[in-house]
Amino acid sequence: MATLPLPVKVYGPPLSPAVSRVLVCLLEKNVQFQLVPVNMAKGEHKTPDYLKIQPFGQVPAFQDDSISVFESRAICRYVCDKYANQGNESMYSNNPLVKASIEQWIESEAQNFNPPSSILVFQLLFASRMGIKQDENVIKTNKEKLSKVLDVYEKRLSESPYLAGDEFTLADLFHLPNTQFLAGEDEMFSTTRKNVGRWWDEISSRESWKKVVEMQNQNFPAPKV
Repeated sequence: MATLPLPVKVYGPPLSPAVSRVLVCLLEKNVQFQLVPVNMAKGEHKTPDYLKIQPFGQVPAFQDDSISVFESRAICRYVCDKYANQGNESMYSNNPLVKASIEQWIESEAQNFNPPSSILVFQLLFASRMGIKQDENVIKTNKEKLSKVLDVYEKRLSESPYLAGDEFTLADLFHLPNTQFLAGEDEMFSTTRKNVGRWWDEISSRESWKKVVEMQNQNFPAPKV
């Protein structure tokens, strides 16, 4: 009798943007997973056992049998390569030209979109919950930076349904976590950028992302900014 494969393990809270990035990827690829809680308030991410699988003591950490991977974008690439013929097969193409398009927008997310959006997520959502005063100058500066990035996205999305072309890929998926927290900033995401707004409505309506948001809301109220 064949032995069923063990589910992969994802360590960390689903509210973490990096953790949720991995979870939505696994759901898109129909990969069974076990979410392993990590109590960061108690320092569980700094224990010797945890540091063996995530040497920087951050989340997520990821295990697939004897294989450990860290850094959410690397984990998603690994999942898409290993399970290429499973679930959503358009996520990370084997075609060199298509993959190059996906990769350039993945890098745009990591280098251009993520830095200002991550700062805004912290300032607008988490700072007050942690008893830290919001810095209005930091908010203003990073809104300006993010607006410039979204201007580029608006042009690109006027030319194609998704960032890398005609299909939903990792390039779009990687934007889901931070945009979920910031989507209330209508002047950036929909009011003045109709193509960005259309794109966000489409990617945030995917069943995989709805499931991740449900997981987040089980232990934490839906964020409003």
